[in-house]
Amino acid sequence: MIKSFDFQHAPGHLIRRAHQRAVAIFMEETAGFEVTPVQFAILNALIDTPGEDQVTLANRVAFDAATSGSVIGRLEAKGWVRREADGRDKRRKLLWVTPDGAAAVEGMKRAVRRTQTRLVAPLTADERLQFTVLLGKLVAGHDEPA
Repeated sequence: MIKSFDFQHAPGHLIRRAHQRAVAIFMEETAGFEVTPVQFAILNALIDTPGEDQVTLANRVAFDAATSGSVIGRLEAKGWVRREADGRDKRRKLLWVTPDGAAAVEGMKRAVRRTQTRLVAPLTADERLQFTVLLGKLVAGHDEPA
């Protein structure tokens, strides 16, 4: 008899389930803003580096560059992002957070902090620190060298 694979204890399955919970909690906490976790990451990255090009930004937030255009388009439609062609290379699109976008991000910060707190609530303080360190190490260990 063939024994089934114990997927319920497999790291990949557990990471997928944790991601599902993280997104669900994020969407609950930020419901009034109608924003996704990727949109929030893009807005925050642009606040840190205004005028960044679309491809570099996608890499910074670990998102597919091809798909990022439609995500940025939705942020643009909300009036939260301004996109312009680079004066030196018209193929490159440069991005800025608008004042309305910056205000929206400021309004979302409390909800995003609650999201993070709820996500790791089942863990003790020491476990939270260890979990974050280990997740960072796992991600860094699989990132392609720059």
